[in-house]
This record gives sequence, structure tokens and C-alpha cells, in this order.
Amino acid sequence: MKTTGRKLAATAAIGALVVGLTTGVATAAPTAPASLPTAASPSTATSPFTAATPPNAAALKASIAGLPSDQLTSAVVLVGGEGGRWSGTSGVGDPATGRPVKADGEFRIGSITKVFTAAVVLQLAAEHRVDLDGPAVRYLPPNTLPEAYSAVTVRQLLNHTSGLPNGLGQFPDDGTPEWFAAHASDSFTPQEVVRRIMLNPKAFDAGKAQQYNGVNYYLAGLLIEQVTGHSYGHEVGARILRPLGLHHTWVPGADDTALPNPTAHAVLTVTRPDGSTGLADVTDQSPWPWAEGGMISTAPDLERFMSALLHGRLLPPAQQAELFAVPNVPNNQNDHCDIGPTAGRACFSTGLMRFSPAPGVEFWGKTGSRPGYTSAVFATRDGSRDLVYSFTPTSRAGASFAAQYQVAAAAFDLPTH
Repeated sequence: MKTTGRKLAATAAIGALVVGLTTGVATAAPTAPASLPTAASPSTATSPFTAATPPNAAALKASIAGLPSDQLTSAVVLVGGEGGRWSGTSGVGDPATGRPVKADGEFRIGSITKVFTAAVVLQLAAEHRVDLDGPAVRYLPPNTLPEAYSAVTVRQLLNHTSGLPNGLGQFPDDGTPEWFAAHASDSFTPQEVVRRIMLNPKAFDAGKAQQYNGVNYYLAGLLIEQVTGHSYGHEVGARILRPLGLHHTWVPGADDTALPNPTAHAVLTVTRPDGSTGLADVTDQSPWPWAEGGMISTAPDLERFMSALLHGRLLPPAQQAELFAVPNVPNNQNDHCDIGPTAGRACFSTGLMRFSPAPGVEFWGKTGSRPGYTSAVFATRDGSRDLVYSFTPTSRAGASFAAQYQVAAAAFDLPTH
């Protein structure tokens, strides 16, 4: 089988709510801007607006106006909740033809996939088919994890406290857009991903810290298949997509590189052999990140999913509580999802990420990225306001913090400077 050189690296959460994640396994995120206010304790955090407040249409429209075309070719934004909805687009859907952006089109959601994966595992826990505090090896195919990791629990996979190795150094990707444009269709199996990553050294002792690590969710996907006897895609479809009517969300087959109805084409700026620069279309690419980051969805579908999740439509109360259970350990990467008293501490729960950017403010959700797409879904804990966005950046570094934060600030009435 062909192996991709796509580096398994993920920027784990946020200098602020919306720093995009590169699908894969773990690099450190930027520190939050010093100009942001100190955060309050999550236990006292409240929404900065009332549930009935309509989205600020003028601020949202302004937040995606005038995209720097050399960095971002498009943006799609959807804000919903009890106060009403706002949807908008900016930029161009296909630089080659000039077609418009599609507000309800499809995009690669990257690590937002992890929320779907965690929800399925939590459902299995509710059915008493998986013990979250039991060893993960109990539920994995034989010989998936080396003996050294036999004590790692299912919960530690889901909340990134496993201490498993990260994926750096085992893949030939040089990180350039030129490499990815030439290898976008390369693929390999989840088992191969795990095997390669396990050649790296342990990050830390299980349960002692938190480090965002995509290999945890490859293992969670393998766990789902081993426990149910069905494919990961089958379980996500049967348990989440069909019950919620998410008709434009799916887990692509391993050899399915197509994106039939994109919001916008994914393009990367590349240097040609003659030294000139241009845009390479990478809309069609391998979905090998799988249960860790390979799904496709739309803004309306992601909003419906997040609303259902936060309103308890997918999980019983005990498992619903796991969505907000952040372990009390240091963040090994100093990711700074939170600012203030909880800075430098864990901020990932079982599938979601907590972000406290200002006094009395708390949001839950997930960011995600694939080459050419940087996306996120976030909401207040009570679901009274939610945000979905997707940018098409021309750099493999993804959309800038500034571009993403502008949208989040407009959606949630956050400080802009």
C-alpha cells in the first residue's frame, strides 16, 4: 500500500478559541495573545449575551469581509441558537472559474471528526459495552498496543492523557505545499498509522498530564470496530448521522478522495519548477485521517450535530457529563485553551475542548484542519449560541489566528483587541 508523507501533526488548541488544528498527532499551539482579558474560573463562567440576543449581523459580515486573497480564498460562517440564525460567505468558491462560495456546501472537517468518535464511544459506554476506566487493550484488536501501554484506559485515550507517543518523525512529509500537492491522494491504514507512531518514545506516564495527540483517536476508531463488529463509518452513520438527519455528513471510504459539492475548492500556493508561484487544487485528497480527522460535513449539519450533542439528544446524563469533564492535570504542551487561573492546565474533555477567553465566558467545541480547510464548531454550554465556520487557506499552516478570532469575536461578543 502507498504511504502518505502527510505529517501527523496537530496544533492542539488555541491561543484563543479558534486557532486551527492540523489533523494528526501533536505539536504545540501558540500562546494566547496577551491583550486578551484574564479568564474567570470555568465553574462561574457565563455567556456574555442573553439567549434571546440575535446574532450581530453587521459584525459577522464585517468579520469575513475583505479576506486577504493571497492567504484565504473563502469563508463560510453560520451562527445559530435561541436568538436566531445568521449565515454568510466571503471570497470565491473556485479561483479557477470564479464560481461563488456555497454556504451549505461540503468541507473536510479534520479534527472535528474526533467529536463524532468520542460520542460513539460514550454511547458504547452507556450500553455497558465499554468501561471508560478499563484498559484500552481490552477492546482493541490483539497486538495493537505494545505491552508498555497495557494500563492506558479508554478515558485516557479520549481526553488525551494517555501519554502515548506522537507521530512526529515517522512520516516523510516535508511540510511544504508542494509535497502535499504531489501526494494528496496517498493513503495508508489506521493500523499502519498506529504501528509507525508506536516506534516513537512515550510522551509521559498515563494520567499525569494532557497532550493533544491524534493517535488516541485512531485507537478509539479501532476500538469502535472491535467492540461492534462493524466499520467505524457504519457506526457513525447508524448512531449519529441518520438519527439526526445529517444527510451531508459522512465518513469517506479509504480510497474515496472526492468532495462532490464543496463550499469552496481547497487550493495551496505552490512554487512551480520554473520558480513562479500558483495555486494547486487539493480539494480531492485522501481521507486517511479517518476517526481522527477524515470526515466531511457542512455548516448546517455541524450546527445540528453540536446542538443535539449539547442538548442531550445523543447521550444519557452520565455520559453527557463526560463531555464537560476536564481532567485536573497540567497541559504538557502549554496549549493555553484557557487564560487566567486555569492557563497551562488541561482543557480537553472527552471529545470536546473548553475555552475560556475572557472573564465569565466559557465555550465548548472543536477545531479541525486539513490542507486547504480550517474549520471549527463552538457553542455555549447550554447551546444558546453556536458557531460553525470554515476557511480555505492557501498555506499549510492554515487560516491565521486573526482571521479566525474576528469571526469568533463577532459570534460571541468577545473583545476584539
